Amino acid sequence: MTQDANSPRWNSTTKLVVGLTLVAVVAAALVKFQNILPPLIISFILVYLLYPLAFSLNHKLHLKWGISVNLIYLLLILLILGLLTIAGFEIVVQIQSLIMLVEKSLDALPGLVDGLIAGIPTSIGPFPIDISTIDLDRLSTQLIDTAQSLLGRTGELIGAIASGAFNTLGWTLFVLLISYFVLAESGGLREGILNIDLPGYADDLKRMGQELGRIWNAFLRGQIILISIATVIYTVVLGGLGVSYALGLAIMAGMARFLPYVGPAISWTVLALVSFFQASKPFGADPLVYMLVVLAVAWIIDGILDNLVSPRIMAESLKVHPAAVLVAAIIALDLLGILGVVIAAPILATLQLVGRYIIRKMFDLDPWAGIEENPTPPSVREQFRLWLKTLRAKLHLRRK
Repeated sequence: MTQDANSPRWNSTTKLVVGLTLVAVVAAALVKFQNILPPLIISFILVYLLYPLAFSLNHKLHLKWGISVNLIYLLLILLILGLLTIAGFEIVVQIQSLIMLVEKSLDALPGLVDGLIAGIPTSIGPFPIDISTIDLDRLSTQLIDTAQSLLGRTGELIGAIASGAFNTLGWTLFVLLISYFVLAESGGLREGILNIDLPGYADDLKRMGQELGRIWNAFLRGQIILISIATVIYTVVLGGLGVSYALGLAIMAGMARFLPYVGPAISWTVLALVSFFQASKPFGADPLVYMLVVLAVAWIIDGILDNLVSPRIMAESLKVHPAAVLVAAIIALDLLGILGVVIAAPILATLQLVGRYIIRKMFDLDPWAGIEENPTPPSVREQFRLWLKTLRAKLHLRRK
């Protein structure tokens, strides 16, 4: 008699108890090891991003998988060391100086408001306005306290990064080690990175993997391209306009792409304060005119990125509302910290996909009905090449 015949089958009650127990154990583990969760997520994201490069080296150059992975991580470590040596500390210093300038600008706002109010007439058309009834000091103080509180938290974050350099380097080493072993042991197979085998669900798991790959591929590689383009453009343009701390402002504007509505608003506000209160203006321009010019240029850049570049690169793969992404970012910030804000959009799209699958299975419906089966997402180079081709076609049509 075989072992399978002697092994009793679980009834529905036993399965329910075991399932709930496993869920409780996993939830307790997530709460207990919450601090290690963000580095693990970053490790898997890094594996996902580096896999196509290792795959190309393995197939096109006919290198062994282990040699390909070792070569990639050697170059990655050299790149990190080079960035830390050349620009890492300078970037931190620029961002700290930028925050100090913005805080000083906020301190100077009450005097600016008083000067503007002094020149405003006491009536607009037939409607008289009694300025004396408005407590401007209290209003400006509340606004400044709120802004300084937000900037203070940003300053604390930058200060923590600067003062905890060894801790940051330690977690960086942890991420590199985990991602290296995961990628090296995958053997060149995507299934080897994370292998889940459930009897009877092979097709569903394969389709789920394809859909999740489409979501995360579109977001991660698309956002890397968008942030890189935004950072380069802002660095060149702000530097050309003579704006102080152009590199720090460019990095902030690039990272603002992660947070709909709020991110660009914060970026524009800081740009306005820095351009208005900086000591020297190009060509002796009026502070207000100079600030408006900088804001207009920033608005044009963001408009081009949002309406021309982003739709092509992201390919509308994340079918989630920007307002929902904003709410998800607030929740994820509390759970995962800054990383939660960064990956709020794909997490929301993933939960939406999994939730749809569960609900349709509960009602005995086809979980994939209405979802078009998409091919493997294009690589970064292919996405960028497609965007350039589309841009050239549009320019050619306009010339005609």
